Amino acid sequence: MSKTWRPATQLVHGGTLRSQYGETSEAIYLTQGFVYDTSEAAEARFKGETDGFIYARYGSPTNDMFEKRMCALEGAEDARATASGMAAVTAAILCQLKAGDHIVAARALFGSCRWVVETLAPKYGIDCTLIDGRDLANWEKAITPKTKVFFLESPTNPTLEVIDIAGVARLANQIGAKVVVDNVFATPLFQKPLELGAHIVVYSATKHIDGQGRCLGGVVLSDKAWIDENLHDYFRHTGPAMSPFNAWTLLKGIETLPLRVKQQTQNAAKIADFLAEQGKVAKVIYPGRKDHPQADIIAKQMSGGSTLVCFELKGGKEAAFALQNALEIVKISNNLGDSKSLITHPATTTHKNLTDEARAELGISAGTVRLSAGIEDTDDLIEDFAKALAKVSA
Repeated sequence: MSKTWRPATQLVHGGTLRSQYGETSEAIYLTQGFVYDTSEAAEARFKGETDGFIYARYGSPTNDMFEKRMCALEGAEDARATASGMAAVTAAILCQLKAGDHIVAARALFGSCRWVVETLAPKYGIDCTLIDGRDLANWEKAITPKTKVFFLESPTNPTLEVIDIAGVARLANQIGAKVVVDNVFATPLFQKPLELGAHIVVYSATKHIDGQGRCLGGVVLSDKAWIDENLHDYFRHTGPAMSPFNAWTLLKGIETLPLRVKQQTQNAAKIADFLAEQGKVAKVIYPGRKDHPQADIIAKQMSGGSTLVCFELKGGKEAAFALQNALEIVKISNNLGDSKSLITHPATTTHKNLTDEARAELGISAGTVRLSAGIEDTDDLIEDFAKALAKVSA
């Protein structure tokens, strides 16, 4: 594979392995184990003296292709594919920590991510401090002598806040901490956390990478030394491995990632502009708009907007539900990054387990709605919103 290939080419050809049959589409290796020619060959494989696969929980040819293709896109040295996005997040954080260590995390996190750092980690003696990640001073103030990990999403779920990744990485490097970035909302096409100084990147491959509502998956990417030292044994012994069938499905999805994300982003941007002009909408947050609160940071670290739009209806929950129920093309779902346009009400779904105070801190009100734009015709989507808004009481 040529390192000069651009993303669209890498995502079709990167990491491909072919059997002796010369198949065009990547093969699915649905096997639990592998056969060795001799006992000596098995011993050498287990010692790490020869390359090859040992057991599907450790890795398989199909998973290996997916990992290599993600590395090519992300600019990472190594990766591990996991059964879900949350398996990737949990592995990336816990594999490098022990009792007594400390996490600093931006408070604007997906509900399950927040549970991992705020509820799960402390059960194992790992402390966590949640901060408003938009201000670098907050990261610096939260540092303790035991701080080992900084964790953040950018843009955040669901309010699309953007955090200065390079700034956070500079602070982390000063104390020898690692920065873990959940890059789902930006996609690997619009933001490169490793290039900005982050040490580990995680994805829910369920979202844009599959992008067609078919399967779960996740991936952790970093340099080879970090994965060998921290993630390798955790991954082998705790078993969060991705199914080879899912890896194959994701390989097929990733081929069209640039095409889908381009159309989704165009749709999101135009819908955001449309919603911003509607009297029943209190505010619109979209990374491609000049009125985004962190527009200066976006200009520095993102090469595109997002497929997501966050907006707030003046009529609160009643108005949000009325809008969602009146939409015909856009479907109600808590998923995102799909070819189909999807909409959700965070306060009653993805972030319902947070307290009212915690949601208020994050800017999630009863009227907050999150849209994941699909690849449908732009005018059809805008007409769908116009008709639905007409049914919302003023």
